[in-house]
Amino acid sequence: MVIDWSVTQVYNTIMAVATGVALLLIIRFGKHLRREKIGQLEGWAIGFAVPGFILTITGAHMSLTWPLAQIGFPFDDIIFGEPSLAFGVLLLAAAVLLWRKSNQFISQGVNVKNSMDVSKLLKEELPALLKPMSYFAAAMGLGLIFIAIAGVTYQLFAAPPEEPISGAFADYPWVEAIFISGLYAITGLGALLFPLILKIKPKPSLIAIVKWCWLIAGVLFVVFGAMNYFTHIGLVVNTME
Repeated sequence: MVIDWSVTQVYNTIMAVATGVALLLIIRFGKHLRREKIGQLEGWAIGFAVPGFILTITGAHMSLTWPLAQIGFPFDDIIFGEPSLAFGVLLLAAAVLLWRKSNQFISQGVNVKNSMDVSKLLKEELPALLKPMSYFAAAMGLGLIFIAIAGVTYQLFAAPPEEPISGAFADYPWVEAIFISGLYAITGLGALLFPLILKIKPKPSLIAIVKWCWLIAGVLFVVFGAMNYFTHIGLVVNTME
């Protein structure tokens, strides 16, 4: 197998890492907020903005130019590009909200270095602030679930034999299809339930489901994305003209 790498770009490595880190940051943020130890909001805003920026620019480029179509995988431009773009914009929106809330607290005379005071105020205001954009998150979560169904139905995501590690399962496409589809499905389930936990007294069971969905998905996205830095470099080396 020979691929002309001059006509395409493959960067779902950094997309996966950024997605995983962002999911874990959301879980961490919620944990700190619940314990009233949220700390400096500017730090959290930048923390969300970094993966948000990466996912927005890479997702937008992939969604608008379809680079993977040049090497025979046009469906991957939809699967990786559009969810990354959507998640990136949502993260940037969250970053702007947190940054503005920090400035607002300062102007109101709130001691922003007092984690308990900031956490109590955020607990009251954040659900209402996040509720409008949570509906788009839920809609994209439903989209992720259907991507997972498509992945299993058409046995997508199988790596070519030239790719190290993942390529060992090239003759068993259902293995990677189930793994990646499952990853998309649990991420989507968490997003689909997200609006339901933005209540004054959300059900603990729903919070637990969202938490574990995104915790598992976050860890797997980071590990798989990091591993792909080796496997994708190997694929390029093994398929260069």
